[in-house]
Amino acid sequence: MRTIVITGGAKGIGHCLVEYFASQGDAVYFIDMDADAVATVTEKLCAKQMNVYGFRGDIADEQVLQKFAARVIEETPQGIHCLINNACLMKGGILSGCSYDDFLYVQRVGVAAPYLLSKLFMHHFAGVGSIVNLSSTRAFQSQSDTEAYTAAKGGITALTHALAVSLAGIARVNAIAPGWIDTGKFHDESYVPDYTEGDIMQHPSQRVGEPEDIARAVEFLCDERNSFINGQCLTIDGGMSKLMVYHNDYGWRKE
Repeated sequence: MRTIVITGGAKGIGHCLVEYFASQGDAVYFIDMDADAVATVTEKLCAKQMNVYGFRGDIADEQVLQKFAARVIEETPQGIHCLINNACLMKGGILSGCSYDDFLYVQRVGVAAPYLLSKLFMHHFAGVGSIVNLSSTRAFQSQSDTEAYTAAKGGITALTHALAVSLAGIARVNAIAPGWIDTGKFHDESYVPDYTEGDIMQHPSQRVGEPEDIARAVEFLCDERNSFINGQCLTIDGGMSKLMVYHNDYGWRKE
Protein backbone atom coordinates (compact mmCIF):
# COMPACT_ATOMS: atom_id res chain seq x y z
CA MET A 1 0.00 0.00 0.00
CA ARG A 2 1.37 3.39 -1.02
CA THR A 3 0.96 6.65 0.88
CA ILE A 4 -0.26 9.57 -1.23
CA VAL A 5 -0.36 13.21 -0.09
CA ILE A 6 -2.71 15.62 -1.92
CA THR A 7 -3.42 19.34 -1.47
CA GLY A 8 -6.82 20.84 -2.26
CA GLY A 9 -8.41 17.42 -1.99
CA ALA A 10 -11.98 18.25 -0.97
CA LYS A 11 -13.41 19.49 -4.27
CA GLY A 12 -12.89 19.34 -8.02
CA ILE A 13 -9.84 17.57 -9.45
CA GLY A 14 -8.40 17.19 -5.95
CA HIS A 15 -11.51 15.35 -4.74
CA CYS A 16 -11.27 13.06 -7.76
CA LEU A 17 -7.60 12.37 -7.00
CA VAL A 18 -8.35 11.47 -3.38
CA GLU A 19 -11.12 9.11 -4.44
CA TYR A 20 -9.11 7.61 -7.31
CA PHE A 21 -6.02 6.74 -5.27
CA ALA A 22 -8.01 5.57 -2.27
CA SER A 23 -9.99 3.23 -4.54
CA GLN A 24 -6.66 1.70 -5.66
CA GLY A 25 -5.97 0.70 -2.06
CA ASP A 26 -3.57 3.56 -1.28
CA ALA A 27 -3.57 5.49 1.98
CA VAL A 28 -4.42 9.10 1.16
CA TYR A 29 -3.67 12.16 3.29
CA PHE A 30 -5.22 15.35 1.99
CA ILE A 31 -5.63 18.94 3.11
CA ASP A 32 -8.18 21.58 2.14
CA MET A 33 -9.40 24.83 3.69
CA ASP A 34 -13.11 23.92 3.41
CA ALA A 35 -13.81 22.17 6.71
CA ASP A 36 -17.28 20.91 5.73
CA ALA A 37 -16.04 19.48 2.43
CA VAL A 38 -13.06 17.83 4.16
CA ALA A 39 -15.42 16.12 6.60
CA THR A 40 -17.83 15.05 3.85
CA VAL A 41 -15.14 13.51 1.62
CA THR A 42 -13.39 11.78 4.53
CA GLU A 43 -16.59 10.32 5.97
CA LYS A 44 -17.88 9.18 2.57
CA LEU A 45 -14.70 7.33 1.62
CA CYS A 46 -13.98 5.91 5.07
CA ALA A 47 -17.51 4.48 5.04
CA LYS A 48 -16.36 2.51 2.00
CA GLN A 49 -13.45 1.12 4.01
CA MET A 50 -10.91 3.34 2.26
CA ASN A 51 -7.82 4.69 4.02
CA VAL A 52 -8.43 8.44 3.80
CA TYR A 53 -7.26 11.08 6.27
CA GLY A 54 -8.52 14.63 5.77
CA PHE A 55 -7.12 17.79 7.32
CA ARG A 56 -8.55 21.30 7.37
CA GLY A 57 -6.08 24.12 6.80
CA ASP A 58 -5.05 27.04 4.61
CA ILE A 59 -1.83 26.04 2.84
CA ALA A 60 -0.95 29.70 2.28
CA ASP A 61 0.04 29.62 5.98
CA GLU A 62 3.53 28.21 6.65
CA GLN A 63 2.56 26.97 10.10
CA VAL A 64 -0.32 24.97 8.61
CA LEU A 65 2.07 23.31 6.17
CA GLN A 66 4.54 22.53 8.94
CA LYS A 67 1.84 20.94 11.11
CA PHE A 68 0.29 19.00 8.22
CA ALA A 69 3.64 17.59 7.07
CA ALA A 70 4.64 16.72 10.65
CA ARG A 71 1.38 14.83 11.18
CA VAL A 72 1.79 12.86 7.95
CA ILE A 73 5.42 12.03 8.72
CA GLU A 74 4.56 10.94 12.26
CA GLU A 75 1.81 8.61 11.04
CA THR A 76 3.78 7.16 8.10
CA PRO A 77 7.18 6.04 9.42
CA GLN A 78 7.55 3.89 6.30
CA GLY A 79 7.62 7.08 4.22
CA ILE A 80 5.36 8.57 1.58
CA HIS A 81 5.35 7.62 -2.08
CA CYS A 82 3.71 10.51 -3.93
CA LEU A 83 3.13 14.21 -3.23
CA ILE A 84 0.48 15.78 -5.45
CA ASN A 85 0.42 19.58 -5.32
CA ASN A 86 -3.05 20.25 -6.67
CA ALA A 87 -4.39 23.29 -4.78
CA CYS A 88 -4.72 26.72 -6.38
CA LEU A 89 -7.45 29.34 -6.75
CA MET A 90 -8.67 32.28 -8.82
CA LYS A 91 -8.60 35.85 -7.52
CA GLY A 92 -8.95 37.76 -10.76
CA GLY A 93 -6.39 40.09 -12.23
CA ILE A 94 -5.47 43.58 -13.29
CA LEU A 95 -8.87 44.51 -14.79
CA SER A 96 -10.88 43.54 -11.71
CA GLY A 97 -8.53 45.20 -9.26
CA CYS A 98 -6.86 42.11 -7.84
CA SER A 99 -4.92 43.56 -4.91
CA TYR A 100 -1.23 43.11 -4.18
CA ASP A 101 -2.08 40.94 -1.18
CA ASP A 102 -4.55 38.81 -3.16
CA PHE A 103 -1.98 38.32 -5.92
CA LEU A 104 0.63 37.19 -3.39
CA TYR A 105 -1.90 34.93 -1.66
CA VAL A 106 -2.46 33.00 -4.89
CA GLN A 107 1.31 32.61 -5.32
CA ARG A 108 1.61 31.28 -1.76
CA VAL A 109 -1.04 28.66 -2.41
CA GLY A 110 0.01 27.78 -5.96
CA VAL A 111 3.82 28.02 -5.83
CA ALA A 112 5.24 28.59 -2.35
CA ALA A 113 3.22 25.79 -0.70
CA PRO A 114 4.35 23.16 -3.25
CA TYR A 115 7.93 24.30 -2.73
CA LEU A 116 7.73 24.05 1.06
CA LEU A 117 5.91 20.70 1.04
CA SER A 118 8.54 19.31 -1.32
CA LYS A 119 11.19 20.53 1.11
CA LEU A 120 9.41 19.12 4.16
CA PHE A 121 8.88 15.69 2.61
CA MET A 122 12.16 15.36 0.66
CA HIS A 123 13.79 13.16 3.30
CA HIS A 124 10.65 11.14 3.96
CA PHE A 125 10.00 9.39 0.66
CA ALA A 126 9.86 5.61 0.52
CA GLY A 127 12.68 5.07 -1.96
CA VAL A 128 12.68 7.51 -4.85
CA GLY A 129 9.42 9.40 -4.55
CA SER A 130 7.22 11.12 -7.09
CA ILE A 131 6.02 14.72 -6.97
CA VAL A 132 3.29 15.75 -9.39
CA ASN A 133 2.36 19.42 -9.66
CA LEU A 134 -0.90 20.61 -11.19
CA SER A 135 -0.16 23.35 -13.67
CA SER A 136 -2.62 24.55 -16.34
CA THR A 137 -2.75 25.42 -20.01
CA ARG A 138 -3.13 28.96 -18.65
CA ALA A 139 0.61 28.84 -18.00
CA PHE A 140 1.02 29.09 -21.79
CA GLN A 141 -2.06 31.02 -22.97
CA SER A 142 -4.49 33.34 -21.24
CA GLN A 143 -7.93 34.81 -20.88
CA SER A 144 -8.09 38.41 -19.79
CA ASP A 145 -8.11 39.29 -16.08
CA THR A 146 -6.48 36.05 -14.88
CA GLU A 147 -3.04 37.34 -13.92
CA ALA A 148 -2.86 35.95 -10.37
CA TYR A 149 -3.80 32.38 -11.33
CA THR A 150 -1.82 32.45 -14.58
CA ALA A 151 1.32 33.64 -12.78
CA ALA A 152 0.95 30.84 -10.23
CA LYS A 153 0.62 28.25 -12.97
CA GLY A 154 3.64 29.64 -14.78
CA GLY A 155 5.52 29.50 -11.50
CA ILE A 156 4.60 25.91 -10.68
CA THR A 157 5.60 24.85 -14.19
CA ALA A 158 9.07 26.36 -13.81
CA LEU A 159 9.36 25.09 -10.23
CA THR A 160 8.76 21.58 -11.56
CA HIS A 161 11.90 21.37 -13.67
CA ALA A 162 13.95 23.17 -11.02
CA LEU A 163 12.92 20.63 -8.37
CA ALA A 164 13.50 17.73 -10.76
CA VAL A 165 17.14 18.76 -11.03
CA SER A 166 17.63 19.51 -7.33
CA LEU A 167 15.89 16.34 -6.13
CA ALA A 168 17.64 13.93 -8.49
CA GLY A 169 17.82 10.56 -6.74
CA ILE A 170 15.30 11.72 -4.13
CA ALA A 171 12.11 12.26 -6.14
CA ARG A 172 10.99 12.52 -9.73
CA VAL A 173 9.12 15.79 -10.30
CA ASN A 174 6.63 16.33 -13.12
CA ALA A 175 3.64 18.54 -13.84
CA ILE A 176 0.31 18.18 -15.61
CA ALA A 177 -1.31 21.11 -17.40
CA PRO A 178 -5.05 20.46 -17.71
CA GLY A 179 -7.22 22.31 -20.18
CA TRP A 180 -11.00 22.45 -19.83
CA ILE A 181 -11.84 19.87 -17.18
CA ASP A 182 -15.46 19.81 -16.06
CA THR A 183 -15.26 19.26 -12.30
CA GLY A 184 -18.98 19.79 -11.63
CA LYS A 185 -19.74 16.30 -10.32
CA PHE A 186 -16.95 16.58 -7.77
CA HIS A 187 -18.60 19.67 -6.34
CA ASP A 188 -22.24 18.57 -6.57
CA GLU A 189 -23.29 14.93 -7.03
CA SER A 190 -26.50 16.03 -8.76
CA TYR A 191 -24.60 18.03 -11.41
CA VAL A 192 -25.59 17.36 -15.04
CA PRO A 193 -23.29 18.77 -17.77
CA ASP A 194 -24.81 20.81 -20.60
CA TYR A 195 -22.44 21.54 -23.49
CA THR A 196 -22.93 23.35 -26.79
CA GLU A 197 -21.66 22.04 -30.10
CA GLY A 198 -18.93 24.66 -29.91
CA ASP A 199 -17.86 23.40 -26.50
CA ILE A 200 -17.41 19.92 -27.94
CA MET A 201 -15.92 20.70 -31.33
CA GLN A 202 -13.23 23.10 -30.11
CA HIS A 203 -11.54 19.96 -28.76
CA PRO A 204 -9.99 17.68 -31.41
CA SER A 205 -10.84 14.83 -29.03
CA GLN A 206 -14.48 15.99 -29.45
CA ARG A 207 -15.34 16.04 -25.78
CA VAL A 208 -14.77 18.14 -22.69
CA GLY A 209 -12.27 16.76 -20.20
CA GLU A 210 -13.20 14.94 -17.01
CA PRO A 211 -11.29 14.84 -13.70
CA GLU A 212 -10.61 11.15 -14.21
CA ASP A 213 -8.52 12.09 -17.27
CA ILE A 214 -6.18 13.93 -14.91
CA ALA A 215 -6.25 11.23 -12.23
CA ARG A 216 -5.13 8.56 -14.69
CA ALA A 217 -2.26 10.77 -15.85
CA VAL A 218 -1.18 11.48 -12.28
CA GLU A 219 -1.23 7.74 -11.59
CA PHE A 220 0.98 7.21 -14.66
CA LEU A 221 3.53 9.74 -13.42
CA CYS A 222 3.48 8.28 -9.90
CA ASP A 223 4.22 4.79 -11.22
CA GLU A 224 7.90 4.02 -10.61
CA ARG A 225 8.00 2.06 -13.88
CA ASN A 226 7.84 5.45 -15.60
CA SER A 227 10.85 6.84 -13.77
CA PHE A 228 12.54 8.02 -16.98
CA ILE A 229 9.90 10.76 -17.21
CA ASN A 230 11.27 13.59 -15.10
CA GLY A 231 11.06 17.39 -15.13
CA GLN A 232 8.27 17.35 -17.70
CA CYS A 233 4.92 19.12 -18.04
CA LEU A 234 2.22 17.03 -19.72
CA THR A 235 -0.60 18.99 -21.35
CA ILE A 236 -3.99 17.26 -21.16
CA ASP A 237 -6.55 19.37 -22.99
CA GLY A 238 -8.08 17.21 -25.71
CA GLY A 239 -5.88 19.05 -28.23
CA MET A 240 -7.70 22.33 -27.63
CA SER A 241 -4.55 24.45 -27.37
CA LYS A 242 -3.37 23.12 -30.74
CA LEU A 243 -6.53 24.07 -32.66
CA MET A 244 -6.68 27.44 -34.40
CA VAL A 245 -10.23 28.78 -34.12
CA TYR A 246 -11.52 31.61 -36.30
CA HIS A 247 -14.90 33.34 -36.46
CA ASN A 248 -17.59 30.82 -37.53
CA ASP A 249 -15.29 27.83 -36.85
CA TYR A 250 -16.57 24.99 -34.67
CA GLY A 251 -19.70 26.83 -33.61
CA TRP A 252 -17.80 29.89 -32.39
CA ARG A 253 -19.02 33.36 -33.32
CA LYS A 254 -17.97 36.82 -32.25
CA GLU A 255 -21.30 38.39 -31.33
